[in-house]
Amino acid sequence: MLDWLLNWGSRTKAGAQPAIVRSDRPGVPIPLNVALIVHDPLISERGNLPLSKVMGWYDPEVLAAQYIADLRICSGGIADYRIVVRRTFTDFPVKIDGFRYNSATYLAAWERRIPFHQPDEADYERLLAEIGLGDAIDRGEIDEIWLFGFPYAGYYESRMVGPAAFWCNAPPLPIPAARRYIVMGFNVERDVGCMLENFGHRVESIMTYVYRYHPAERNLWTRFTRLDECGNVHFAPSSTRDYDWGNPRRVASRADAWYQFPDLSAPPRLMDCAEWGNGDMRLHHLWWLDHLPRVAGETDGVLNNWWHYILQPWVVQ
Repeated sequence: MLDWLLNWGSRTKAGAQPAIVRSDRPGVPIPLNVALIVHDPLISERGNLPLSKVMGWYDPEVLAAQYIADLRICSGGIADYRIVVRRTFTDFPVKIDGFRYNSATYLAAWERRIPFHQPDEADYERLLAEIGLGDAIDRGEIDEIWLFGFPYAGYYESRMVGPAAFWCNAPPLPIPAARRYIVMGFNVERDVGCMLENFGHRVESIMTYVYRYHPAERNLWTRFTRLDECGNVHFAPSSTRDYDWGNPRRVASRADAWYQFPDLSAPPRLMDCAEWGNGDMRLHHLWWLDHLPRVAGETDGVLNNWWHYILQPWVVQ
C-alpha cells in the first residue's frame, strides 16, 4: 500500500518541500448527510434470496464504509460523509421507457447471456419520487443520495439534480428542488476502486464547469489534468491509453508541485507507476484525488480549496 495512505497527514513526497499546513476553512471538515438507497430484488427462483446474495456480490454497507474512509483520507479530512438514511427496495427500478425486469427476465439475461434491455437508463424522476426524500433534501437534512444496485440497474455513475443542474458525468436533471444535489450510482458487483472512479469523474465534471470561463493560459484545472502534471482519472502520468495505470515507463511529472499549491514552480521529477499503486485502480484514484488543492485563499477567482466545490455543488456559480 502507498506510504501516504498510511500517513496521509504529511503529504510530503520525495523531492518536494514540506507540506503546507492546512489552515482556515480548508482544514475544516464539510459534514455531508447521505441517504443510502439499495435496490436488491428478491429472486423467487433462488428461494427468495436477494439478488446480491444469489450472485455473491459486495455488501453495500461495507462498500459505503470503505468509500467514506477513503474520501476522508484523500481529502485531508475535509470530506465528512455520514449516512443518515437507509432504505432497501426489493423490486427492480423502472427504465426510462417503462420497462421493468422481474427475477426471471433478469436471470435469463445474466445467466444465458441474452442481451439486456435497452435503453438501460432508469427513470430517475420516478425513482426519486419512489425514494421520497425530496422534502428532506429541500430542508438541508440530506445532501446526497447514493444508489447501490446490480449490473444494468440503469444508474448513472453520478448525476446532478435540481435548479441549474449541469453535466456531472451524465445529463443534468433540472427537476424542482431547493438546491442542486448529486445522486451517485454504484454497482455492488464492483469494489470500492470503481466507486472512487465514479467520484473522480464527478470531480472532472465539476471542476471543468468551475473553470469554464478561464482562458487556456490561466485554466489551472486543465493544467492539473495534463499528463506531465497529475493526469486524469483514466490516465496516470505514465499512461499511453485508458486505464493504463500500471505502465512502468518513467516519465517527468510536476505532480509534486500540486502539494505546494498555489505555488506551482517546483521542477518535474521522474516518476513511475509505483507512485500510484502499480496499476491498482483504487490506489491510483486515491493518489490522484490526494493531489487536488485544499489550501486557503483563491486564485483567479476560484478558491484554492477545490473540495469546496466538489462536495457542495450548490455553491458552484
